[in-house]
Amino acid sequence: MPRPERHVLVCTQSRPPGHPRSSCSEKGCAGVYEEFLWQLQQRNLFGKVQVTATGCLGPCGEGSSVLVYPEGVMYGRVKKEDVGEIYERHLVRGEKVERLEMSKEFW
Repeated sequence: MPRPERHVLVCTQSRPPGHPRSSCSEKGCAGVYEEFLWQLQQRNLFGKVQVTATGCLGPCGEGSSVLVYPEGVMYGRVKKEDVGEIYERHLVRGEKVERLEMSKEFW
């Protein structure tokens, strides 16, 4: 497998109901992760983009959280509907999606 140009980490952390910290699973991370995989396949970006499910990335209250390397850009409150824009703008053209960037207090 060639080294990808970009690596997308999608938080899929799940905590039990009533846990004092929320989790990305409460905010639809499973659908976000599945959409990243579907878009990867549809756009045929294998070898250029790698998508990985992760545990907690930190800012649980701001999930679903997505972290893109090598830039180190973290996106928060990502919805399934945002994934196409992240692909088109960031993963293909190299432009951050500013409206989804995690605030400086969290990242």
